[in-house]
Amino acid sequence: MSEAPQTAVSKRPLKSRIRRYLIAGIAIWIPLGVTLFVVQLFAGYAASLVGVLPTAWHPDVLIGFHIPGIRALLGAVMVVTVLLFTGFIASNFLGRHLLQLGNEFLEHIPLVRSIYTAAKQISDTMFSNKGKSFSKVVMIRYPQKDTWSLAFQTSESLGEVNMKMPGHMVSVFVPTTPNPTSGFLLMVSREDMIELDMSVDDALKMIISLGVIVPPWPKPSKGGDHSKLAPDRSEP
Repeated sequence: MSEAPQTAVSKRPLKSRIRRYLIAGIAIWIPLGVTLFVVQLFAGYAASLVGVLPTAWHPDVLIGFHIPGIRALLGAVMVVTVLLFTGFIASNFLGRHLLQLGNEFLEHIPLVRSIYTAAKQISDTMFSNKGKSFSKVVMIRYPQKDTWSLAFQTSESLGEVNMKMPGHMVSVFVPTTPNPTSGFLLMVSREDMIELDMSVDDALKMIISLGVIVPPWPKPSKGGDHSKLAPDRSEP
Protein backbone atom coordinates (compact mmCIF):
# COMPACT_ATOMS: atom_id res chain seq x y z
CA MET A 1 0.00 0.00 0.00
CA SER A 2 2.93 2.33 0.59
CA GLU A 3 4.48 1.84 -2.86
CA ALA A 4 2.03 4.13 -4.72
CA PRO A 5 2.93 7.31 -2.80
CA GLN A 6 6.63 6.51 -3.13
CA THR A 7 6.25 6.01 -6.90
CA ALA A 8 4.44 9.35 -7.28
CA VAL A 9 7.12 11.09 -5.26
CA SER A 10 9.90 9.46 -7.28
CA LYS A 11 8.38 10.70 -10.57
CA ARG A 12 8.28 14.34 -9.53
CA PRO A 13 12.04 14.96 -9.60
CA LEU A 14 12.25 13.40 -13.08
CA LYS A 15 9.51 15.69 -14.43
CA SER A 16 11.17 18.66 -12.79
CA ARG A 17 14.53 17.78 -14.34
CA ILE A 18 13.00 17.32 -17.80
CA ARG A 19 11.24 20.67 -17.53
CA ARG A 20 14.45 22.37 -16.38
CA TYR A 21 16.43 20.81 -19.24
CA LEU A 22 13.82 21.93 -21.78
CA ILE A 23 13.85 25.50 -20.47
CA ALA A 24 17.67 25.54 -20.48
CA GLY A 25 17.71 24.26 -24.07
CA ILE A 26 15.19 26.87 -25.20
CA ALA A 27 17.17 29.62 -23.47
CA ILE A 28 20.26 28.58 -25.44
CA TRP A 29 18.70 28.06 -28.86
CA ILE A 30 16.42 31.12 -29.02
CA PRO A 31 19.24 33.72 -29.05
CA LEU A 32 21.31 31.48 -31.34
CA GLY A 33 18.36 31.06 -33.69
CA VAL A 34 17.64 34.78 -33.82
CA THR A 35 21.33 35.53 -34.43
CA LEU A 36 21.56 32.94 -37.21
CA PHE A 37 18.37 34.28 -38.80
CA VAL A 38 19.69 37.85 -38.88
CA VAL A 39 23.10 36.75 -40.18
CA GLN A 40 21.47 34.57 -42.85
CA LEU A 41 19.19 37.43 -43.89
CA PHE A 42 22.12 39.81 -44.26
CA ALA A 43 24.24 37.16 -46.01
CA GLY A 44 21.45 36.46 -48.49
CA TYR A 45 21.07 40.16 -49.26
CA ALA A 46 24.83 40.58 -49.60
CA ALA A 47 25.08 37.56 -51.90
CA SER A 48 22.34 38.97 -54.14
CA LEU A 49 24.45 42.09 -54.73
CA VAL A 50 27.00 39.99 -56.60
CA GLY A 51 24.38 39.61 -59.33
CA VAL A 52 24.95 43.22 -60.40
CA LEU A 53 28.51 42.35 -61.41
CA PRO A 54 29.33 41.05 -64.90
CA THR A 55 29.20 37.26 -65.12
CA ALA A 56 32.94 37.09 -65.75
CA TRP A 57 33.54 38.73 -62.36
CA HIS A 58 31.46 36.27 -60.36
CA PRO A 59 33.63 34.38 -57.84
CA ASP A 60 32.57 30.96 -59.15
CA VAL A 61 33.75 31.92 -62.63
CA LEU A 62 36.98 33.56 -61.47
CA ILE A 63 37.95 30.71 -59.15
CA GLY A 64 36.62 27.94 -61.34
CA PHE A 65 34.65 26.16 -58.64
CA HIS A 66 32.06 26.95 -56.00
CA ILE A 67 33.08 27.90 -52.45
CA PRO A 68 30.20 28.07 -49.93
CA GLY A 69 29.71 31.58 -48.59
CA ILE A 70 32.05 33.30 -51.05
CA ARG A 71 29.20 35.24 -52.70
CA ALA A 72 27.97 36.52 -49.32
CA LEU A 73 31.52 37.52 -48.35
CA LEU A 74 32.05 39.36 -51.62
CA GLY A 75 28.66 41.07 -51.24
CA ALA A 76 29.57 42.24 -47.72
CA VAL A 77 32.86 43.63 -49.05
CA MET A 78 30.92 45.46 -51.76
CA VAL A 79 28.55 47.00 -49.18
CA VAL A 80 31.44 48.22 -47.00
CA THR A 81 33.29 49.55 -50.06
CA VAL A 82 30.26 51.51 -51.27
CA LEU A 83 29.69 52.98 -47.79
CA LEU A 84 33.35 54.01 -47.45
CA PHE A 85 33.46 55.50 -50.94
CA THR A 86 30.20 57.40 -50.38
CA GLY A 87 31.43 58.73 -47.04
CA PHE A 88 34.73 59.80 -48.62
CA ILE A 89 32.99 61.64 -51.44
CA ALA A 90 30.56 63.33 -49.04
CA SER A 91 33.43 64.54 -46.84
CA ASN A 92 35.01 66.86 -49.43
CA PHE A 93 33.78 70.12 -50.92
CA LEU A 94 32.81 68.74 -54.33
CA GLY A 95 30.95 65.80 -52.77
CA ARG A 96 28.98 68.05 -50.43
CA HIS A 97 28.02 70.26 -53.36
CA LEU A 98 26.84 67.27 -55.39
CA LEU A 99 24.86 65.94 -52.42
CA GLN A 100 23.22 69.32 -51.97
CA LEU A 101 22.18 69.35 -55.63
CA GLY A 102 20.84 65.81 -55.29
CA ASN A 103 18.88 66.74 -52.18
CA GLU A 104 17.32 69.75 -53.89
CA PHE A 105 16.37 67.61 -56.86
CA LEU A 106 14.69 64.91 -54.73
CA GLU A 107 12.91 67.50 -52.59
CA HIS A 108 11.14 68.85 -55.67
CA ILE A 109 9.54 65.51 -56.62
CA PRO A 110 6.03 65.51 -55.06
CA LEU A 111 5.75 61.95 -53.70
CA VAL A 112 9.44 61.29 -53.21
CA ARG A 113 9.87 64.60 -51.36
CA SER A 114 7.82 63.59 -48.33
CA ILE A 115 9.45 60.17 -47.94
CA TYR A 116 13.01 61.36 -48.59
CA THR A 117 12.79 64.41 -46.35
CA ALA A 118 11.41 62.44 -43.40
CA ALA A 119 13.97 59.66 -43.82
CA LYS A 120 16.82 62.17 -44.12
CA GLN A 121 15.78 64.04 -40.98
CA ILE A 122 15.62 60.79 -39.01
CA SER A 123 18.99 59.66 -40.37
CA ASP A 124 20.66 63.01 -39.65
CA THR A 125 19.27 63.03 -36.12
CA MET A 126 20.29 59.47 -35.28
CA PHE A 127 23.76 59.41 -36.87
CA SER A 128 24.86 63.02 -36.47
CA ASN A 129 27.22 63.85 -33.62
CA LYS A 130 24.89 66.68 -32.67
CA GLY A 131 21.81 64.48 -32.58
CA LYS A 132 20.13 63.90 -29.22
CA SER A 133 17.68 61.18 -30.19
CA PHE A 134 17.37 58.38 -27.67
CA SER A 135 19.81 60.25 -25.45
CA LYS A 136 17.87 59.61 -22.23
CA VAL A 137 15.94 56.73 -20.76
CA VAL A 138 12.92 57.95 -18.79
CA MET A 139 9.85 56.64 -17.05
CA ILE A 140 6.45 58.13 -17.68
CA ARG A 141 2.92 57.43 -16.49
CA TYR A 142 1.52 55.31 -19.31
CA PRO A 143 -1.02 54.02 -20.25
CA GLN A 144 -2.68 55.25 -17.05
CA LYS A 145 -1.68 57.33 -14.04
CA ASP A 146 -1.04 54.30 -11.79
CA THR A 147 1.33 52.48 -14.17
CA TRP A 148 4.75 53.39 -15.50
CA SER A 149 6.47 52.67 -18.81
CA LEU A 150 10.03 52.90 -20.06
CA ALA A 151 10.48 55.50 -22.77
CA PHE A 152 13.24 57.26 -24.70
CA GLN A 153 13.42 61.03 -24.88
CA THR A 154 13.65 62.07 -28.52
CA SER A 155 13.45 65.86 -28.49
CA GLU A 156 13.26 68.84 -26.13
CA SER A 157 12.42 71.48 -28.75
CA LEU A 158 8.85 71.07 -29.92
CA GLY A 159 8.31 74.49 -31.44
CA GLU A 160 4.61 75.34 -31.66
CA VAL A 161 3.71 72.63 -29.13
CA ASN A 162 5.70 74.34 -26.39
CA MET A 163 4.40 77.75 -27.43
CA LYS A 164 0.78 76.69 -26.92
CA MET A 165 1.12 74.38 -23.92
CA PRO A 166 1.21 75.69 -20.33
CA GLY A 167 4.31 73.68 -19.33
CA HIS A 168 7.50 72.67 -21.12
CA MET A 169 6.77 69.55 -23.13
CA VAL A 170 9.23 66.97 -24.43
CA SER A 171 8.62 64.19 -26.92
CA VAL A 172 9.25 60.61 -25.89
CA PHE A 173 9.06 57.31 -27.72
CA VAL A 174 7.37 54.42 -25.89
CA PRO A 175 8.48 51.18 -27.60
CA THR A 176 6.43 48.02 -27.74
CA THR A 177 7.77 44.73 -26.45
CA PRO A 178 9.39 42.48 -27.55
CA ASN A 179 9.69 44.48 -30.79
CA PRO A 180 11.04 47.94 -29.88
CA THR A 181 11.02 49.15 -33.49
CA SER A 182 7.33 50.02 -33.15
CA GLY A 183 5.72 52.14 -30.47
CA PHE A 184 4.04 55.41 -29.67
CA LEU A 185 5.09 59.04 -29.83
CA LEU A 186 3.93 60.90 -26.74
CA MET A 187 4.43 64.45 -25.55
CA VAL A 188 4.70 64.79 -21.80
CA SER A 189 5.59 67.51 -19.36
CA ARG A 190 9.20 67.42 -18.25
CA GLU A 191 8.03 67.52 -14.64
CA ASP A 192 5.95 64.36 -15.14
CA MET A 193 8.79 62.04 -16.10
CA ILE A 194 11.67 60.46 -14.24
CA GLU A 195 15.11 60.30 -15.84
CA LEU A 196 16.92 57.00 -15.29
CA ASP A 197 20.66 56.31 -15.16
CA MET A 198 20.48 53.15 -17.27
CA SER A 199 21.89 53.30 -20.78
CA VAL A 200 19.81 53.04 -23.94
CA ASP A 201 21.31 49.60 -24.62
CA ASP A 202 20.32 48.34 -21.17
CA ALA A 203 16.80 49.70 -21.60
CA LEU A 204 16.44 47.99 -24.98
CA LYS A 205 17.61 44.69 -23.49
CA MET A 206 15.03 45.03 -20.73
CA ILE A 207 12.26 45.77 -23.24
CA ILE A 208 13.17 42.97 -25.65
CA SER A 209 13.44 40.42 -22.82
CA LEU A 210 9.96 41.38 -21.50
CA GLY A 211 11.54 42.66 -18.30
CA VAL A 212 13.50 39.47 -17.59
CA ILE A 213 16.90 41.14 -18.09
CA VAL A 214 17.17 43.96 -15.56
CA PRO A 215 20.26 46.22 -15.52
CA PRO A 216 22.33 45.92 -12.33
CA TRP A 217 21.70 48.47 -9.61
CA PRO A 218 22.88 50.58 -7.86
CA LYS A 219 24.93 52.64 -10.26
CA PRO A 220 26.72 55.94 -9.63
CA SER A 221 24.08 58.55 -8.93
CA LYS A 222 23.80 61.72 -10.98
CA GLY A 223 23.17 63.70 -7.85
CA GLY A 224 19.56 63.13 -7.00
CA ASP A 225 17.21 61.12 -4.87
CA HIS A 226 15.95 58.30 -7.10
CA SER A 227 13.18 57.52 -4.70
CA LYS A 228 11.43 60.75 -5.64
CA LEU A 229 8.56 60.08 -8.00
CA ALA A 230 7.16 62.47 -10.51
CA PRO A 231 4.11 64.31 -9.22
CA ASP A 232 0.72 63.02 -10.16
CA ARG A 233 -0.68 65.94 -12.15
CA SER A 234 -3.75 63.99 -13.20
CA GLU A 235 -5.43 64.61 -9.87
CA PRO A 236 -7.23 67.91 -9.33
